[in-house]
Amino acid sequence: MTKAVWNGVAIAESESCVEVERNQYFPASDVRSEYLRPSDTHTVCSWKGTASYYDVVVDGKINKDAAWYYPDPKPAAAQIKDRIAFWRGVDVG
Repeated sequence: MTKAVWNGVAIAESESCVEVERNQYFPASDVRSEYLRPSDTHTVCSWKGTASYYDVVVDGKINKDAAWYYPDPKPAAAQIKDRIAFWRGVDVG
């Protein structure tokens, strides 16, 4: 079971993560959406496409852009469609 934990709270837990570039992508259905707040941030990856971000919010503390996803990944990254990954201090393991 892979977990994503921040500020002492399990934000996501899954047995079916997909690893891409050393990042674990959790199925969106295994992520507790009450801890995610949409961000206006977007970045572009040459082979995955355009990423969108969420702030992770736990007990009033905000971890800006700590989660990302590809709403419409390019064909080479189709395996991460409907999946969310974490960074910026979120403990994934």
